[in-house]
Amino acid sequence: MIHSLGLDIGGANLKISYVSSDEKKIKYKKIITRYFPIWRRGKNRLLPTLRETLSYLPFKKYDIIAVTMTAELSDIYFDKKEGVNHILDTLVKIFPEDAIKVLNVRGELLPVDDARRKYIEVASANWYATGWFTSKLAKNAIIIDIGSTTTSIIVVHNGIVYAKGLNDLEKLRYGELVYTGALRTNLAAIVHEVPYKDEMIPISSEYFAQSADINLILGNISEEQYIVDTPDGRGTSYEECLARIARVICGDLNILTEEDIIEIAKYIYNQQVKQVIKGLERLIRNITFNIKEYKAYLAGIGGSFLGREALEKVGFKNIYELERYIGYDASAALPSYALAVMGIEYYKKGV
Repeated sequence: MIHSLGLDIGGANLKISYVSSDEKKIKYKKIITRYFPIWRRGKNRLLPTLRETLSYLPFKKYDIIAVTMTAELSDIYFDKKEGVNHILDTLVKIFPEDAIKVLNVRGELLPVDDARRKYIEVASANWYATGWFTSKLAKNAIIIDIGSTTTSIIVVHNGIVYAKGLNDLEKLRYGELVYTGALRTNLAAIVHEVPYKDEMIPISSEYFAQSADINLILGNISEEQYIVDTPDGRGTSYEECLARIARVICGDLNILTEEDIIEIAKYIYNQQVKQVIKGLERLIRNITFNIKEYKAYLAGIGGSFLGREALEKVGFKNIYELERYIGYDASAALPSYALAVMGIEYYKKGV
C-alpha cells in the first residue's frame, strides 16, 4: 500500500489530503480543510497548526508528501523567497526531507533544495495540480476552481495542461486567475454602487461585508460552509449576514428591510458572476483554439454556483461538477487532493 499526502499551504486555508492506494486503485482518502489566515495568526503559528491538523489523520508515516503553496503571497512575508523558504523550513521540521516533493509550474515534483533555489517556480503553483487532475478526466477540458478568495481557470489541451501564465501576475493578465472568491471577497471589490429604492446608491469602501454574506443570504452556502472570519467579528447567522450587507450602504436592519437587502445581495452576486465571465473571456481571447466545446469541470466551494453561471453565460454546454465524482471535500480542496494522487503516480515510477 502506498501512503501519499497532498498539502496546499494557502494564505487563508490549509488543505490536506491523505490518500492510500494499492497497485490498482485508491483505497482510502481523507481531506481536511482548516481556516488559517497566516497574516493574522502569524507565521510562527504555521508549525503548531500544521502539526495539530495532521494529528486528525488516521496514518502518520507517508511514502511521499507532495506540496504546493500560495501563502508565500501573504504580506506577512516581505517577498516570495522568504515565504517559500519559511514554508519549507516548517515542513522539514515535521516530515523527513527526502519524502517532501514540491510542485512547480511545469508539473515537476522537486526536492526541497531544488525548490528553494527555484522558489519562483514553486510559488503559487497549485493550479497545475488542478489541471493535471483534470487531464486524467478528459483530453480537452476547462476547469474553474472557485475557492474562498480566488478563481482559477485552467485549460487542458490535447491532454496537456495549457497555461500562458506561469505566475500570478501573468495569470491575472491572461484571465487564468480572477481575484474573486465565494467567501472572503470584500463586497467593495465587486461593486461601487447597489440598487436601493429604485436608484443606484454608492457604497462605502469599508470592509463591512464579504462574499460569504451574500452567498449565505442567497442559499448558495450553508452556515457550516461559512468557515472564514466575519468582517465584524460576529457570527454567521442569516440575520448577522443581513446586517453586514446593510452596513455596506451605511444602513442597518432598522433602516433596510430584508427584501431591500436580498435585492442588494442578488445584484452584487450577479456582478461577481460577471467578474468570472470577464476572466473567461480574457482567457478565450488569449488562446488560438475554440474551447467552448470542451468539457467544463467545476470545483471549489464556489464552482457549483458562480462557476456554473459564468460558464453557461459564456456558452459552455458540457458542464460537470467534480463533487459528484470525488466528493465535496476533495472538490473543495482539489489542488491538495490532486497532489496526493500525483504523489502516488510519482512514487510508483520510483522517480
